Parts: sequence; C-alpha cells; structure tokens
Amino acid sequence: GPPGALERLAKEIPVNNPVSTKPSNPKDRAATSRLDLSLFPQSAVIYGALAMTEGDCKYGGYNYRVAGVNMSVYVAALLRHVYKAYNGEWADPVTKVPHFANAIACLAVLIDGYEQGNLKDDRPPVQDTAGLLKRSEDIVKHLQTLFPDGPERFTQGA
Repeated sequence: GPPGALERLAKEIPVNNPVSTKPSNPKDRAATSRLDLSLFPQSAVIYGALAMTEGDCKYGGYNYRVAGVNMSVYVAALLRHVYKAYNGEWADPVTKVPHFANAIACLAVLIDGYEQGNLKDDRPPVQDTAGLLKRSEDIVKHLQTLFPDGPERFTQGA
C-alpha cells in the first residue's frame, strides 16, 4: 500500500481495544451467528496433526475412513495415552509424539467415524454409570466429614 497506510490503519483500529469503533460491515453481523473456529487453540490442532502424521506414516492417512472405526479400539488407545501422560510420560519414547497429541487424534478419529457413519458401536452393555458416580460422591462426602483435616496429597513435584 501507499507509504504510511499501516500507520493510519493502526490509528484507526486500536489494537488493545477489544471493542472496535469502525463502522459496521454487514458481513460482520452475519459472521456472529457462524461457528467461530478461531476459538479452538491452534496448539491443539498442531498436536492433533502431529499425531495424525504419525498415523499417516504407520498406517496411511485416512485409513480409518476406509476400514471403519471400532469405538472400543480408539477409546482404549485414548485412555492409554491419557494414563501415560498423567503418570509422567509426556511423549512416547520411540516416536517422540506427545501422548496428549495421540489422545486428540483418537478423539478426532472417533468423531470422524461418527460423522462419516462408519463408527462401529462395540461398547459393552450399558450400566448405570451416572448412578454409580452419584452414590460414590455421597460416600466421598461422608469420608470428607470423617477426615476433615487429612494430609495433603503426594505429587510428583513434592
């Protein structure tokens, strides 16, 4: 653009002001009812893409769309990755891919399978997990009443 155009633009649209005072564009109004994809963190997208790259190298990209998706396989893998990360292993020691990246990829494949209509629901018969959690929470409250001043938890950092 012409010399000074960026400086003029910077003065017209304050960077640190979250509410713009520029005249409204009709497209702005239409955009407010659309899904705001900018809300999903780019770091999570990058992690997911890194794990999908591992899958592309090992199995071929989008293999799950052709073969279909068994829910139990991806839920089990998701839990393994989450448990490993929670237990202190940030990334797979061989591939160097973070476990949370693989967890995101597992969720993505499950979602994609659902949306593609090729997700095989091979979950076990339903159990009243919500009821079990509620009953357990009642016992936790009871335990907290019995032991109100219990010791602090031990952590990896301590």
